[in-house]
Amino acid sequence: MTKTIKVSNLDCANCAAKLERALGKIDGVGSASVGFLTQKITLDIDEARLDEIMNEVKRVCKKVEPDMKLM
Repeated sequence: MTKTIKVSNLDCANCAAKLERALGKIDGVGSASVGFLTQKITLDIDEARLDEIMNEVKRVCKKVEPDMKLM
């Protein structure tokens, strides 16, 4: 399943790359793409574990980029 999340306050392309690497390491995430210019996160995830994975995505985002908001 592909999940797209809009974000705000993603500060720079370096932050996006760091966030992309961190999200890609989450168990159940097949691939992660973070677009600085588009302010979007696109994830290929295991649909059966959607809630668990999304909770981990929120945690990782807060840790890597504290000022960023998920919409």
